[in-house]
Amino acid sequence: MTMNTAPLTEITDAPGYAAAVELAVAASTAYYVDGSSTLDDDAFDRLVRGIAAWEEAHPEQVLPGSPTGKVAGGAVVGDVPHTRPMLSLDNVFSSEQLAAWAAGVERRLGRPVAGWAVEAKLDGLAISARYREGRLVQLVTRGDGAAGEDVSHAIGSIVGLPAELGRPVTVEVRGEVLLTREQFEEANRLRTEHGGGAFANPRSGAAGSLRAKDRPYQVEWTFFGYGALPLEEGSELSERLVRAPHTEIMELLAELGVRTSAAAVPGPIGYATVDEVLARVEEIATARAGLPFGIDGIVIKADSAADQEEAGFSSRAPRWAIAYKLPADTRITTLREVEWAVGRTGVIAPRAVLEPVEIDGTIVTYATLHNPADITRRGLMLGDQVTVYKAGDVIPRVEAPVVQARTGAEQPIAFPKTCPDCGGDIDRSQERWRCALGRACNAVASISYAVGRDQLDIEGLGRTRVVQMVETGLIADFADLFTLTREQILGLERMGETSTDNLLAAIDTARGKPLSRVFAALGVRGTGRSMSRRIARHFATMDRVRAADVEQVQRVDGIGPEKAVVLVAELAEIAPLVDKLIAAGVNMTEPGAVPPEERAEAEASENSGLPLSGMAVVVTGGMTGPLQSLSRNEMNELIERAGGRASSSVSKSTALLVAGAKAGSKKTKAETLGTRVITPDEFAVLVADHL
Repeated sequence: MTMNTAPLTEITDAPGYAAAVELAVAASTAYYVDGSSTLDDDAFDRLVRGIAAWEEAHPEQVLPGSPTGKVAGGAVVGDVPHTRPMLSLDNVFSSEQLAAWAAGVERRLGRPVAGWAVEAKLDGLAISARYREGRLVQLVTRGDGAAGEDVSHAIGSIVGLPAELGRPVTVEVRGEVLLTREQFEEANRLRTEHGGGAFANPRSGAAGSLRAKDRPYQVEWTFFGYGALPLEEGSELSERLVRAPHTEIMELLAELGVRTSAAAVPGPIGYATVDEVLARVEEIATARAGLPFGIDGIVIKADSAADQEEAGFSSRAPRWAIAYKLPADTRITTLREVEWAVGRTGVIAPRAVLEPVEIDGTIVTYATLHNPADITRRGLMLGDQVTVYKAGDVIPRVEAPVVQARTGAEQPIAFPKTCPDCGGDIDRSQERWRCALGRACNAVASISYAVGRDQLDIEGLGRTRVVQMVETGLIADFADLFTLTREQILGLERMGETSTDNLLAAIDTARGKPLSRVFAALGVRGTGRSMSRRIARHFATMDRVRAADVEQVQRVDGIGPEKAVVLVAELAEIAPLVDKLIAAGVNMTEPGAVPPEERAEAEASENSGLPLSGMAVVVTGGMTGPLQSLSRNEMNELIERAGGRASSSVSKSTALLVAGAKAGSKKTKAETLGTRVITPDEFAVLVADHL
C-alpha cells in the first residue's frame, strides 16, 4: 500500500505558531477531560505536525506549553503512577516509510529482527488493567504516560476485559477501551436522555464516558489487549512475560479470557519479513470498512523481547514499534438541510444534506440521520458544523454538532406534519415514524425489495416493470404476483411471449422458495437475510412464527426484548399479506428445520435425569469457590453438560440465574420476574457431578 507523506497545517509566522499551540492544547484538553473536542482526529494531527515543523525550523521560539513530544499532548496529568511508562507511538504514513523504519530498527540492532507482529490500531482510550490473583482490582488511564487516572468504577462493564481471569495470576494487562458503533449509539441515547450532549464520535465517547463516575445510567465498553507486564517478581508468569515474544503473550492473554488486539481483525499477527508485514497491513486496511468499531492505523512491532530490549525507547515512544496511520474517516462540515423520504415499509427517514466534504477518498453530500428522535437526541440544527463519519462503503452518517462553533444563525430542523410521499397521516408511536398506510404508501419499493436476489430472486422484475404493474393496477403487493395470468402480463407494454413465459416461470420458482426467503421478502423491520434464516430455522413453519408471542420470539438467537415486540407487532400488521401468499400456494416451511417443541422433546429425552434438564440458565457477576477459575465459555459448557441451555439475557423463560459478585441489573430483573437466583457456591453443588 502506498500513501502520501503526512499532510500538515502550514504555519507561517510566530503569532500563527502561538495560536496553533493554544488551539491544539485546548482541543487535547477537551478530548481527554470530557470527550469533547472542536477538532476531529485528522485536523488535530495536521495541526500538531504543523507545530512540529515550525519548531524544527525555529527551535529558539518553542513555547513551553507546546504539545509536541508529549503523551496526550500534555493535557492530562494522572495521580496513579504506572508500573512502566505508557508511551505513545511514532507514526509512518506510507509503505516506503514503513520499510525505511524497519530497516532503521535492524541497523540499530546490527542484525535482522527475529520477526514482526502486526495488529490493528484500535481507536479508543489506552488503559492498564491490574489483576491480583486473577481478580481485576484496578483500571488506570494512560494519562501523561507516567501516571494516569483511576477508572476502576468501570470494572464489570467492559466487554473483553473479564472481572476474573481464567487462572489466579497477578498481572497487568494493557490495551484499548473503545465504543463499538452499537455501544456508541446506546451511550449517546442514554447521555442525551439524561440531559447531556451527544459525543461527537466513538473515540471521544470512550474517553468521556469512561471517566464519568457518578452517572444515573450504565455504559458498556469493549476492550482489546495489546500487552502485559508482571506485577510480582519470581513467579513463573513474570519470567514468561519478560522473555516471551509478543505473539506468545497475546496467546497467553487469550487463554486467560482477555480479548486481545489479535482478535480485532481475524488473521495471524506474527510475520517473518517486511513484505509479509506490508501484505498484512493491506489486509487490515481493507477490512477496516466492515469492522463494528474504529481503527485509525496498524501497529507493527518487533516480536522478540530481546529485540525490543536492545532497540530501546526514546523519551515518548518505543523504537521497536511504529503506527502505520490510515486516512482519517471523520470530517467536519455544514448541515445545510434535511430531506424526508418514505421507505419500503412506510418508514419516514430523514437525510442530511451536507456541504460537500471529502471522506475516505469520496465526496460526501448526503448522510443518514436515522429518525426524528435521533435528530432530537443529538440536538442538531440547520447550519450546524457537524462531524460526519464514513468507513469505506458504509453509508455516511452525521454524528454530532460542534456546539462550540455555533454563531447564533443556526435554525431548528422542521419535522414533517404529514407523510412527505402521499400527504397522509403519520404514525408517531415509535422512534421511527411511519406513514399510516405502511407498506402501501410505497408499494414499488416494498415489491422491488421482495423480488430482489437475496429474497425471492424473481429475474425479469426490475423496478421499471414493478412500477408499470403497480400503475396499471395489476399488483398492490408482491403476493399479487403469484396470481398474475399470462394474458395480464402480455398486455403490458414491451412484454412479448418469451419474456412473459420466462417471468411466469421465475414467479413459479419463487413460489417454492424456503420460508427463510419468503420471510426475508416480507421485509419485517429489524430483520434481514441472516435474521430471517435464523427465525425460519427456529420455528420451521410460518404458522409457528405467527403464533409466537414476544417471549417465544426472544428465544431466537440475536433477538432481544425490543426487537421481539416490533417483530410480533409487524407480523400482526402484515397478516393479510401472509394470508394472500398462503392462498396463492407460496411455500411456508423451512426444509430440514425442526420445530421448537420437537427439539425440546428430543433435548428432554437426551438430558432426562440431568440437574439442569430443560432449564434456561443465565450467569452474571464474578464466580467464586469451585467456579472461580472458569471462564464464561467454560461456564456455558458446564450448563450444557448438566442438561441446561446457557443464555446471556434474563427473560420470563429464564429458569435460573447464577449471581456472583457485582451481579447488577440482571439480578434485579430476575428478582422482579420471580426467577430463581442462587450463588456460585450453590450452583457448584447443584452441578457437582459435571464439574
